[in-house]
Amino acid sequence: MALLQESNTLVGLVLLLCMTLEVSSHSSHMQYTPPNVTHFTDLFSPVSISQGFSTFFGGSNIKLLNNGSYANLALDKSSGSGLASKNKYYYGFFSAAIKLPAGLSSGVVVAFYMSNADTYPHNHDEIDIELLGHDKRNDWVLQTNVYANGSVSTGREEKFYLWFDPTEQHHHYSIIWNSHHTVFLVDNVPVREFIHNSAFSSVYPSKPMSLYATIWDGSEWATHGGKYPVNYKYAPFVVSFAEMEMTGCIYNPSAASCSNKAGPSTLDPVEGQEFVKLSKDQSVAMDWARRKLMFYSYCNDRARFKVLPPECK
Repeated sequence: MALLQESNTLVGLVLLLCMTLEVSSHSSHMQYTPPNVTHFTDLFSPVSISQGFSTFFGGSNIKLLNNGSYANLALDKSSGSGLASKNKYYYGFFSAAIKLPAGLSSGVVVAFYMSNADTYPHNHDEIDIELLGHDKRNDWVLQTNVYANGSVSTGREEKFYLWFDPTEQHHHYSIIWNSHHTVFLVDNVPVREFIHNSAFSSVYPSKPMSLYATIWDGSEWATHGGKYPVNYKYAPFVVSFAEMEMTGCIYNPSAASCSNKAGPSTLDPVEGQEFVKLSKDQSVAMDWARRKLMFYSYCNDRARFKVLPPECK
């Protein structure tokens, strides 16, 4: 009997250990310390949300705070909500400090992205930063994606864990987009670079786009492929946007060139030296992020693509 009790105790301890490992496996990444890099977010001044953006949808769920420097966007059972930039941009640097909803957030999608689907409904471009809620408390996932010329059937998703709790305070999520490359950054650390290659330029976003900030219900796909939908028992889900930065070429269809470009060339995200190519420190930091935090890349998904997209080779 004593032997049986000891055996049962051992089995119980093993099961408890396995459960603990399973629960903590996704949170262990928060212990990482990122490499030091240039803080691009310190180079440009934020714009007032009330001046730079208009309501995209869900106006009753949008609250501007602190004279328009902050915006709280909510998702509840009635609607999500979103903002759209008043200007369209043809390349530039775009950034937002975002504090995500705390608690259980399965199915919730917070998106900071660029798109021209309103102008080009059949061949639109899109550059996505999507933050996907999870079935475990505070365990959000970062998904990046790129579409060009309506290539929505070929998603170019890459997914990452974060090295911090994104619900405790604001963190910077940024996009560099110019004719040389598109770079996704988190707290100024590059996590992905999508290079413009003339050999397959049709897959590169190249038409003027607006900037969007949204929260919405992605129950059908966001968390484990739709296994865990939004649980509105925990609504409203509120995301805070602040320190919105939009610097680059403001598109003017009646002008041959930019109507408002960044000032000195050293601070020009369209053609400035710091923005057309990653520095050595940035390349090292991106390698760190991809080795330690990336858990999915479409370029490694042989089950999905019999022939990998050309930029993967």
